[in-house]
Amino acid sequence: MAEPHNPKTEPFSNAEKDPDDWTTGDEPMTGAQASYLKTLSEEAGAPFDDSLTKANASKAIDALQAKTGRGTES
Repeated sequence: MAEPHNPKTEPFSNAEKDPDDWTTGDEPMTGAQASYLKTLSEEAGAPFDDSLTKANASKAIDALQAKTGRGTES
C-alpha cells in the first residue's frame, strides 16, 4: 500500500516558497520577524515598519540581509 501524500516530507519546505504564495502572507508579521527585522533595520540604518505583513516582512528581511551581509553563508 502506498503512503499518503505528505508535503511536509518533501524536500522543499514552506520557507522556500515565494512569500507572495503564502496562504498566511497577509497576516501581521510574527514576533520573531519583527524582532529580527528591527535588528536588521538598525544595522542597515533603514526605517523599521511595524505594520508589515508576514510576506512583506520576509521580503524586507531578505533585502536587509543582502544589504548588511547577515544571513549569508561564510
